[in-house]
Amino acid sequence: MANQVMKCKAAVAWEAGKPLSIEEIEVAPPKAHEVRIKIIATAVCHTDAYTLRGADPEGCFPVILGHEGAGIEESVGEGVTKLKAGDTVIPLYIPQYGECEFCLNPKTNLCQKIRVTQGKDLMPDGTSRFTCKGKTILHYMGTSTFSEYTVVADISVAKIDPLAPLDKLCLLGCGISAGDGAAVNTAKVEPGSVCAVFGLGGVGLAVIMGCKVAGASRTIGVDINKDKFARAKEFGATECINPQGFSKPIQEGLIEMTDGGVDYSFECIGNVKVMRAALEAYHKGWGISVVVGVAASGEEIATRPFQLVTGRTWKGTAFGGWKSVESVPKLVSEYMSKKIKVDEFVTHNLSFDEINKAFQLMHSGKSI
Repeated sequence: MANQVMKCKAAVAWEAGKPLSIEEIEVAPPKAHEVRIKIIATAVCHTDAYTLRGADPEGCFPVILGHEGAGIEESVGEGVTKLKAGDTVIPLYIPQYGECEFCLNPKTNLCQKIRVTQGKDLMPDGTSRFTCKGKTILHYMGTSTFSEYTVVADISVAKIDPLAPLDKLCLLGCGISAGDGAAVNTAKVEPGSVCAVFGLGGVGLAVIMGCKVAGASRTIGVDINKDKFARAKEFGATECINPQGFSKPIQEGLIEMTDGGVDYSFECIGNVKVMRAALEAYHKGWGISVVVGVAASGEEIATRPFQLVTGRTWKGTAFGGWKSVESVPKLVSEYMSKKIKVDEFVTHNLSFDEINKAFQLMHSGKSI
């Protein structure tokens, strides 16, 4: 089917606030510096839900959501030299062009090569490769993995080990990479450190895993859902606490528990009040707090300047700071050598037709 329009199933978000609709769509062949991928497996993420409910300021409809996927290259467009049909790949919502000033700077992974068009849910040439019922369907985060076939820019693809289980490693497209990298890249957790992780969903568990890999001696999980505590301990949390069980603000409780505050804290929810609590729970003089969660449009963060003047650092991270094209294959290798967990994040396996049920399980807290 190279160079031909393909028909396949996709979960289309026709408008905000409505369930996804399984539709037959047409997927055009890749243009120059694009590739078409057969998606083998995809996961659902709170970021997809954030856009679907209408909270994303860049969200446009109709669109095919999804950004945690893995598959096989079906065909490549003109000028694609590093990828070929048959390659096993993970699409990436943060590309790596390799030549822009961001890619060349070791301090960031935020490649800007296609940021403008990706922010408009379009391919780099300003058009779409999806149509359904005669209507143009938009791309999402440069990936659109809620489709049996998708088209992405060639700089938004990581080629991985063909023996890798795609129904597991699709998760490296976002959540696990983001959380693990927040600990090892952004915070640079050191051996013997004391850490606190706010929010014990998939990203929070990945942060806990990263803290353990980095050698943290104590990692405190914080969540209002005590049903998540046992799983957090399996990933490396040494203890878990419920903020609602304290008579004082949780940051004050953590300072008392840790004799001055934690060395590193991570907010993995997207709640600005929790971001402040995470900041104010870390140690004077050297504490670092990392914002991992994505807050709703228009939200603002606040704290007293004294918190920063006294030597604390407030940081943010995207995709865990990983330079995507070169780093994701390395993460796959770490999984294959059992250095990091991935299988343990998968709590449910559903058919594509049950994708709305997957979102329900995520919102109820029953799945990672």
